[in-house]
Amino acid sequence: MRLIDLSSTLDPHDRDLLPPAMAAAAGVVAPRVDYSHPATPDGRDRFCHFFACSHDDLPDGEGWGSEVLNDMSSHCGTHVDAPLHSGSTCEGRTSRTIDQVELNELFCPGKVLDVRPWAQPGQAIPVDALRQALSAVGEPTRPGDAVLIRTGQERYRLGEPAFFQYPGMSREGTLFLSEQGATVLGTDAVGWDRPFAVMAQAFKETGDKQQLWDGHKAIREKEAFIVQQLCNLGALPLRGFHVGFFPLKLARASAAPARAVAFLSN
Repeated sequence: MRLIDLSSTLDPHDRDLLPPAMAAAAGVVAPRVDYSHPATPDGRDRFCHFFACSHDDLPDGEGWGSEVLNDMSSHCGTHVDAPLHSGSTCEGRTSRTIDQVELNELFCPGKVLDVRPWAQPGQAIPVDALRQALSAVGEPTRPGDAVLIRTGQERYRLGEPAFFQYPGMSREGTLFLSEQGATVLGTDAVGWDRPFAVMAQAFKETGDKQQLWDGHKAIREKEAFIVQQLCNLGALPLRGFHVGFFPLKLARASAAPARAVAFLSN
């Protein structure tokens, strides 16, 4: 069996690449990290504190390595959204939190929908594009599947303007997938919906509140788990693999960072 890591690396240096307008969202990109190396005074001091010893007593003259994470969103990096993220109710019931989602719900047959020929920066991916991409897979979406949307955003890196001009999903597109039975909906973009600025402008022009975060809000109608900031989708076949999403078990949380892994038979 071959494993492919679909998770983005959490690097605190990435926070420095954010444009000023996105600074408030830094905790979604990466945490602040206070590093303590075994050979540094801090690493040695911490070790000595817990073992009531001196620096001269340290094995190999070193303590331990440790890190403290600060300013980290539950939606940091590659992460799984629980239904609570989209609203307090889902399908007329109280929305589940991330610790209420069972791991067997997040280990699924996977499909990649390659929508790159149709994806336009900042625009909703048309439902017809999803149909054509699904046709290329060669089999229908089945209940319990994970559908991973390859938009082409892997071409861009944080710090490039195009990184935040990603194609997104609409209410119609989200329901098209979830109503076929897909329970995990993933994307290689930083967000599932259209960019915030695009949705805000559409609302300003039309006054239509349905323009606001309509892809995520569709989850209230048909439960599914959204996964964002995936990578390496280009290394996957369109079908014939399983994928697992393993989020931190955060009590009462709307999401959690996850290690996303594809499992290929060869």
